[in-house]
Amino acid sequence: MRARQLEVFIAVMRAGTVTAAARMLNISQPALSQILLHAEDELGFTLFERVKGRLRPTPEALEIFPDAERLSAGLEGLRRKTTDLRLGRAGLVRVAASPPPAMAILPRAFTKFRVQHPNIMLRAHSAPISAIIDMLRAGDASLGVAMDDRLPPDIEAEVIGSVGFSCLLPSGHAVAGKIEVALADLVGEELISYRGNTRPADELANAARLQGVTLSPSLEIDVSISAVGFVQAGLGIALVDALLPWHQFAGLAVKPLAAGPEFPIALLTSRTRPLSRADEMMRDEIRAACSAVLDEHRAKA
Repeated sequence: MRARQLEVFIAVMRAGTVTAAARMLNISQPALSQILLHAEDELGFTLFERVKGRLRPTPEALEIFPDAERLSAGLEGLRRKTTDLRLGRAGLVRVAASPPPAMAILPRAFTKFRVQHPNIMLRAHSAPISAIIDMLRAGDASLGVAMDDRLPPDIEAEVIGSVGFSCLLPSGHAVAGKIEVALADLVGEELISYRGNTRPADELANAARLQGVTLSPSLEIDVSISAVGFVQAGLGIALVDALLPWHQFAGLAVKPLAAGPEFPIALLTSRTRPLSRADEMMRDEIRAACSAVLDEHRAKA
């Protein structure tokens, strides 16, 4: 029994007459009767007996009616689901991000997205870029946000902004009195910064070379957020991304790095996995959130 035949059968069972069933389905009586006859021909048995202008279900019709209702409910649920997915009203959006954009960009993007699409489930992962790439390849995340655009060929990186560096200093440090800190100001200081062979470490090393400055971190970190406790403990000055909201941490003086390098904020997707409609809408919100966050940074500078 085809979906339309199933729909007609259930309508007639509920309404009891061709006229009422046709009205329920908003089709003509002849069209409904024709569909019903075709269904009976294909099934090989009669579904209704015509008695005094009404249709009386046969024993066979009564036997299959509960199953027909269950199938109809399932089809209707599928229709609603596909409509919701098409309109972005249901589904799951999975975003993996490195800690700075996870803390600075995703909250804003998720808030705007949730207002527009309250029925879509959101899942956030905070991970280093190597793990983000693995998640995109495996389908464990649809979107990634990272501070690097030097990626394997199967990962597409759309640069949606760029950000410079900040210096985190213990409160009361002599350098904390400056409006901004230059790389030359850090010579001879205990320096906390990124481990070698990472994008920010490479950018800092290149900038130092161009300025004739030698930088040698005494404490290397993998993610910028880990620098907070070290600076608070007085272990040195941290050179970290300017994206994280550093001012929310107590015991720190936060200063921009003057004439420092910038590195990209990239929106990542797999070239081999298509995005759902919900994914595409989240991608738009991440772009907008990144732009808004960077505008706020520029306004404060």
